[in-house]
Amino acid sequence: MIYSSKYFVPNGYSALTIFPFVFLKHKFLKGDKILINHEHIHLKQQLELLILPFFVWYGLEFLFRLAAYKKWNLAYKNISFEREAYQNDSNLKYLNSRSFWSFVKYI
Repeated sequence: MIYSSKYFVPNGYSALTIFPFVFLKHKFLKGDKILINHEHIHLKQQLELLILPFFVWYGLEFLFRLAAYKKWNLAYKNISFEREAYQNDSNLKYLNSRSFWSFVKYI
């Protein structure tokens, strides 16, 4: 389910995915197929890790990357889940061929 909420999505971001919802900063972003595909990749990742462990892993990996890179955006872009999503978000058929736990190769 896709919703738009400029208040729920943090500043500096276009979308936020918390299974089973995708929250967009602006309504017009519903037409951005690449962004929607990026968020659908996150939905698949969350399902694979049974949702709660996904967020624990995501948070811990972010903290580890932040300590290593000392820059918020660089740490965020290097989280394994984000690397997979960014690398494959323009391939609209990626989820059809994605194997189970594909994000592991991005660690």
